[in-house]
Amino acid sequence: MHIHLADQYRWRDSAVHRLDPRTKVLIAALFILAVALTPAGAFVAYGFLYLPLLIGVLLARIELSYIIKRSFIVIPFALAAVTLLFTVPGQTLFTLPFLGGIIISDEGAIRFASILIKSWISVQAAILLVSVTPFPDLLWGLRALHVPGTLVTIVGFAYRYLFVLSDEALRLLRARSARSAVISGQRGGGRLLWRGKVAGRMVGSLMLRSIERSERVYQAMSARGYTGQVRSLAHPQMGRRDYFVLLGCVVLFVSVVILSHTLV
Repeated sequence: MHIHLADQYRWRDSAVHRLDPRTKVLIAALFILAVALTPAGAFVAYGFLYLPLLIGVLLARIELSYIIKRSFIVIPFALAAVTLLFTVPGQTLFTLPFLGGIIISDEGAIRFASILIKSWISVQAAILLVSVTPFPDLLWGLRALHVPGTLVTIVGFAYRYLFVLSDEALRLLRARSARSAVISGQRGGGRLLWRGKVAGRMVGSLMLRSIERSERVYQAMSARGYTGQVRSLAHPQMGRRDYFVLLGCVVLFVSVVILSHTLV
């Protein structure tokens, strides 16, 4: 394997890394739920919720820039709510001179900004979770929390086969480079249509090779006694520290959500 972009785990000897996987999964899920339950425009509440996330990043000794840079992936998806700027009624914030003078309301701007911030914070929590928890431990924690086994298996295979698919794509690119002659000082390849045909054929070949590879992997797993569940020899135990941290986070999240609905 030569593709490591999807592997986000960053080992550190920190108190956050040593927490039980179930504790980390529950805290991340409760954090995202608390962010979702805060009303639109509760920007102070967003700040209070972001504070324990920052503390977790510092305690885990992970660079904040690492979390922030990877959280920008949420922006294209959050932009799907950009229509709220024009469709939510409210006082006119300003008018766009083009497209017939579209009016942007203050209420629409608040809702759009709230969705953008809440999505951004939630994604950072998920990135921190996978950064401090090895993926096998994460799957074990989901099974221990009685998440449906089929769902856990799908997540596990989607993650593992991402590397297999990436490796097959890398082999195709290497084969194309080995068969492509480039004259020094001239641009290689043909026109855009020709490049599109080559890319389409490569995608089709990748699909066929992936299907064949999946059949071989399935036969190998069946020969080794795979029954649909990854078995582990050691199971972590939740200690007093795990219960204390989990209880403290629950109290904090509930308090912030209640106060956000009281003040708005």
